[in-house]
Amino acid sequence: MTAPLTGWSDEVAPETARRVAETVERAAAADGVAPVSEQAILSLTRPAAARHLLVERDGVVTGYANLVAAHGDHPAMAEAVVDPRSRGRGIGAALVAAVLAAGGPGARVWAHGNLAPARAVAGRLGLTVARELWQMRRSLATPELPELAVPEGITIRTYAGPEDDAELLRVNNAAFDWHPEQGGWSESEIAVRREAAWFDPKGLFLAFDPAAPDRLLGFHWTKVHDDENPPVGEVYVVAIDPGAQGRGLGRLLTLAGLHHLRERGLSEVLLYTEADNTAAVRTYTRLGFEPAHVDVAYAARQ
Repeated sequence: MTAPLTGWSDEVAPETARRVAETVERAAAADGVAPVSEQAILSLTRPAAARHLLVERDGVVTGYANLVAAHGDHPAMAEAVVDPRSRGRGIGAALVAAVLAAGGPGARVWAHGNLAPARAVAGRLGLTVARELWQMRRSLATPELPELAVPEGITIRTYAGPEDDAELLRVNNAAFDWHPEQGGWSESEIAVRREAAWFDPKGLFLAFDPAAPDRLLGFHWTKVHDDENPPVGEVYVVAIDPGAQGRGLGRLLTLAGLHHLRERGLSEVLLYTEADNTAAVRTYTRLGFEPAHVDVAYAARQ
């Protein structure tokens, strides 16, 4: 029998956030994949447009769900985790049913790695796959990286400080206006990441036209996962101003970041891309990336 759901809240107490983080860590260690996203973890301790639902027993968070409400054309998106020690008691199904009901029509819930327990819950609730997010990886040793050749009419530099933030936000939000998580960033999303322990200004590459040096054409934000053994690099965000599409900037900026990560001594790099983003998948495949695992968003059948 499952423990009762606590009811939705707009924020969690610091001690509760700590216990949720412990549950997330236990699930990640057991499953080999993080059960919730960076965005969900950040929402536990910082103001965010997320709501929280918990299952607790004897002072332990046995289940947790995070829900971001629908906005614009984007449906509500949810994530959930169950403590590995409390699985098989219906907690996952109860959380998923609750988030889909609270999220309204079209609401979706992520299954990171689409593991067997998540597939079982989806089958029990009659859910269907609504979205796929691929994690792709490649070695930084082989195949050899293509040479980085910056064409005439383009300059690339690294992040100079908060004075770059306005253009980063403009390009990010224009490039990802269709994306439910990456689009619609505000200054706080930049600031939180700039303050993170992993942030490296030398790993954030910005492209400009020398004739318009104050208007950003695109950027590539890299990241290093020092918690993995050995550490792994990430193509964290690649965004191109829609008005600058067709100039090869996506490939160029991606390569700039890959060369940087290799120079840092990393042996492998990962990235995430929508499975149906044909252009991005083609670019990354040509650069030697291959699918490593799949995150799936489930929704109720229409």
